[in-house]
Amino acid sequence: MAKAGTGIENLDKELESLYQPKAAQAKVQPKRAAQGAKAIKAKKAAKKAILSKGKRKRAVARATLVPGSGRIMINGLDVNLVRPKEIRELMVEAVKATKAASDIAAASDIHVNSSGGGFSGQAQAVRTSIAKALVKAAPSPDALRSFYMEYDRNLLIDDTRRVEPKKFKGPKARARFQTSYR
Repeated sequence: MAKAGTGIENLDKELESLYQPKAAQAKVQPKRAAQGAKAIKAKKAAKKAILSKGKRKRAVARATLVPGSGRIMINGLDVNLVRPKEIRELMVEAVKATKAASDIAAASDIHVNSSGGGFSGQAQAVRTSIAKALVKAAPSPDALRSFYMEYDRNLLIDDTRRVEPKKFKGPKARARFQTSYR
């Protein structure tokens, strides 16, 4: 019987030791949570991500500019992998247009997600979103904005034109079917 009694006592001791760390952890967790929240706020303040959006036809591109090493990623791929060459050059035209923009882009990473429309519309939407992000990140945004407006207005202003819907009595929106008189 003595063995059974010692087993119960040992069990009580084990249970007490299991409960003690939980109580100690409960006291420490609010402090850790507060420290974690401060660290997250500090990281967010250090990042200073700049968000912008560009549209063309049905395509929408969302750009995020964060401090980094000068990479431009489009839909998870490096911009240098985009083919054909003309489309790639169109996408990075805002970066290469001026020295100030290329300096900003060299000191930051640009991540762009584009969706909708065709590849040409997406390329033009990407171009607009990158240009808008660079203007927001510029130390003197008015100078870069005025340069882009003179260079090409569509770098900063979304193209609102859309395809006109097809009507009946014709093959396209405005064209009519031919009629035969004989």
